[in-house]
Amino acid sequence: MNQKLKQKTTLITIFSLVIILAIIPFFHTEEPPAEAVQPSGELSAEINKLLTSEPVLDGALAGVSIRSAEDGGLLYEHIGNTRLQPASVLKMFTAAAALSVLGEDYRFTTEVLAHGRINGGTLEGDLFLRGMGDPTLLPADFDEMAKRLKSKGINKVTGDLVADDSWYDDVRYSEDLTWNDEHKYYGSQVSALTASPNEDYDAGTVIVNILPRKKGNGANISVEPDTDFVKIINDTKTVDSEGEHDIKIEREHGSNSIMVSGTIPADAQKAREWIAVWEPALYAGSLFKKSLEEQGIKVVGKIKTGNASVTMTSLISHKSMPLSELMIPFKKLSNNGHAEVLVKEMGRVVHGEGSWEKGLEVMDAELSRLSIDTNRLVLRDGSGISHANLIPANEITKLLYMAQKEEWFPVFQRSLPVAGAKDRMIGGTMRNRLKEENLKDRVAAKTGTLTGVSTLAGYVETSSGEILIFSIMLNNLLDDREGREFEDQIVRILARY
Repeated sequence: MNQKLKQKTTLITIFSLVIILAIIPFFHTEEPPAEAVQPSGELSAEINKLLTSEPVLDGALAGVSIRSAEDGGLLYEHIGNTRLQPASVLKMFTAAAALSVLGEDYRFTTEVLAHGRINGGTLEGDLFLRGMGDPTLLPADFDEMAKRLKSKGINKVTGDLVADDSWYDDVRYSEDLTWNDEHKYYGSQVSALTASPNEDYDAGTVIVNILPRKKGNGANISVEPDTDFVKIINDTKTVDSEGEHDIKIEREHGSNSIMVSGTIPADAQKAREWIAVWEPALYAGSLFKKSLEEQGIKVVGKIKTGNASVTMTSLISHKSMPLSELMIPFKKLSNNGHAEVLVKEMGRVVHGEGSWEKGLEVMDAELSRLSIDTNRLVLRDGSGISHANLIPANEITKLLYMAQKEEWFPVFQRSLPVAGAKDRMIGGTMRNRLKEENLKDRVAAKTGTLTGVSTLAGYVETSSGEILIFSIMLNNLLDDREGREFEDQIVRILARY
């Protein structure tokens, strides 16, 4: 080869190398590999056998996705790119977006303001209770706020107690909530001002307690917290110990009349049920008024709703627990109200509008930043209660992989239910599942249940110490309860892998 030809060949080689090096960055990505590789071996064989032989799946759909937590590579999938109903597994998407947008130290604020002149110990005007989204307000918090007002020397309010929940819009229910769920604790109205009866933080609910009396008498019914905001209509009967335990509790639409009917055996244990109230802002106002009265602060006027203004005098404010702590009851107990509040709060913080529409816009943008293909998702709410929500199993495992790279991941991971852990605030909805000793502390996962739907997604430690990410989505089941054992069988297979 002559010298000129050698030089020409060398220049072509160098030029080609430069071009290759220049285009490599455009193909580099932090996303997990998209190509599914089904390993030949026991993992694939066992899962495939379950999918083809399990009677519960007859006529149903099963989306399965399994990834390596180390590199995100897909190890197994079955219709992993098919959109399916996620149920409460969707809460992990809401949690990830909220931690990213709001931050793990974010707190909700509740304010007490005066509209009028304070003369001596008298407020000559209205007292405003302004909610800004806190779903964790307890009766004890209203007591504490009343004590602080008392310490400021206020003894009387000549006007009204005004409950202000205008921080969010006035749409109380997500668009796909069914009418027969509105009195259930998981279907409570979403409001910027609300209250919870206990530290499960089911905002906008009361607890109805039912105890038997002597045979032939009506049951003994009480409400937590002790409030006259709801009216109990007792149509129950205590029957002998062999009789049927058949208690039904309903709330009349548009009112706070709670009807309790049916029979309870004379030797029955206390029955408890959480019932959603109508108009949670007024409910919170009624609890605050009671706290004020117990501190000797008289409110002459009535409780009503209204909007505070920037010209009013701020008297006190209350801060919620940080979002990092709220994540525990939210995800451990699968709290629907928390999910929807977080959606509206993201909309309020980013777009100045506390609505589902704006909040879901924020979620879409933030999930895209986390490399989720949002074009594959259909999101209608933050809790997963809508049957119109649709997510592919592969996008769920991708989220769980990408979340590991975020600063807030320790909070996210800690808030997942731990299989077999007895403590409700550790085991959560997984406390009675996968309780074998050899699985202890090895499975952390979010559950999901709707009529005909059962889902499970999270992390499992294998026998070799490797962490696998999994998503199991069962749709169109005849009995969603039977799907849980199938899910647990797959997790057991993964744990042995």
